[in-house]
Amino acid sequence: MQVFYDKDADFSLIKKSRVAVIGYGSQGHAHANNLKDSGIDVRVGLLPNSKSREKARAAGLPVMDVGLAVQEADLVMLLAPDEHQPKIYQSEIVPNIRPTAALAFGHGFNIHFGLISPPPEMDVIMVAPKGPGHSVRSAYVAGGGVPMLAAVHQDASGSAADLALAYAVAIGGGRAGVIQTSFREETETDLFGEQAVLCGGLTSLVQAGYETLVEAGYAPEMAYFECLHELKLIVDFFYEGGIGNMWHTVSNTAEYGGLTRGSRIITEETRAEMRRILGEIQRGEFAREFVAENSAGAPVIQAMRSLGREHPIEAVGRKLRAMMPWIEKNRMVNDS
Repeated sequence: MQVFYDKDADFSLIKKSRVAVIGYGSQGHAHANNLKDSGIDVRVGLLPNSKSREKARAAGLPVMDVGLAVQEADLVMLLAPDEHQPKIYQSEIVPNIRPTAALAFGHGFNIHFGLISPPPEMDVIMVAPKGPGHSVRSAYVAGGGVPMLAAVHQDASGSAADLALAYAVAIGGGRAGVIQTSFREETETDLFGEQAVLCGGLTSLVQAGYETLVEAGYAPEMAYFECLHELKLIVDFFYEGGIGNMWHTVSNTAEYGGLTRGSRIITEETRAEMRRILGEIQRGEFAREFVAENSAGAPVIQAMRSLGREHPIEAVGRKLRAMMPWIEKNRMVNDS
């Protein structure tokens, strides 16, 4: 595995480029603002009815329609949601992109699964921060950065890898380390981590633990604190020093109980299901399912979002978090 830092990059490659960031969501706002603060000539491309236009303008960024932003750019970073990217690519990027411009992504989904197929004479790169956009921005502002992955799908110019590294450095990745990878590796590991551990697995584990305690007659508030609220403390220990650091920090009782009981939760059956999930990703089954879901108007995800909002743990959480106003004051994410 190769890891690169600020000192390894030819920053002039991105410094002399005009960059268009398409999208101003979690990653888009972080990339655009970090590029601006790094002295890069950046503009934000948004659809005419986008609610993000005023936010981007308020941040001091030039905002324009997607097609115009693409026409002006030497590098186009497509950061719209995965499900919208193919349409934006066909309708706004294909007719407007300059012959020598590079196309960049923050996630390999659409390239890896063939939903976007750029012409072979175009550089196609990826710079994927290993953290949500709010962390990418806050770490940069604090003088740090989050680790990033960089990959090349097409190297028409012969300098695509150098351009990807320079871009990563401009948004703060070179401060923490830029790891060389491939579109396939990034996409498949990212989807697996989200589904089996970080988002899907973790959410189901928290809800199941909460339900088990409440069904046994314990107070919902106690169940919330034990199964959700204190999770942040454990994750922080993971983050700063790994699993061993967590075991060192918790009590001997917690360590013994966790070491002897954890494998009874994550059983061989669980591991087999993880392997099945990974197989679905590798074979493109999940990608096809996700495309079909969005083509149908996203009925499954909308229904599951509704069910999630109605779970009792959410109501209990809102009540308990209201007792801790500093949480709301320091939120990284809000509904807008």
